[in-house]
Amino acid sequence: MANALRKEELGMARSPSKTVIGAKKAKAPDRPTIGFGVPATTDPHHFLVEVPKSSTGAVRIIESIGLQAQDQQTGIIERVVIERSRWTAIRSEVQRAFNVRLKEHNLRVSAWKVGDNSVDRLLGKELCVLAWAVEDMSPEKIPVAVRNWLALRPEERWWLFGMTAMNTGGVHDGNKGWRLALRHALGDVAQTELFKPQTVKSRKPDTERPTLGLFD
Repeated sequence: MANALRKEELGMARSPSKTVIGAKKAKAPDRPTIGFGVPATTDPHHFLVEVPKSSTGAVRIIESIGLQAQDQQTGIIERVVIERSRWTAIRSEVQRAFNVRLKEHNLRVSAWKVGDNSVDRLLGKELCVLAWAVEDMSPEKIPVAVRNWLALRPEERWWLFGMTAMNTGGVHDGNKGWRLALRHALGDVAQTELFKPQTVKSRKPDTERPTLGLFD
């Protein structure tokens, strides 16, 4: 299982092959997915973004561990609730970024809608990083946070998620620890470099990385 998950992470981080970029005709998706890249299998590990019908209703982001969960109580983790205005400020850029990644790996694109939106487990981690950063951020700084989030590599966002989720990854854990640090890091251009993982700085060039599929 660990090897399979590692292959998935490597596949999602790598650049698309020249074959995909240069294709003139649209190919059928490599495999069936739901929402933003969630494998169409029985209860996979993924995230849910709940967008209420009310135009002022808050948006909830929930992690569903799926079949890997030990029991029902540990299988669902409510990660963050953000005001609708903050969600509106980030949703378009997040959708665009996610769809670019999905297209690169020949998977079906998606769009945010009212109700439940399924998000691949790795993309969901990346979304949480941005949502945690903007949940209590000054509105005028949110565009800066979005730009800084877009500038991060996928594996850098996963690292930030992992560090934050260890102790402050719940819905009631805002305004402390890594949640507070993310707000300052992404909201202030000068501080973004402080939160890049050391292992990423010394990684091998992309040409030496394995070429694995998105969900292999």
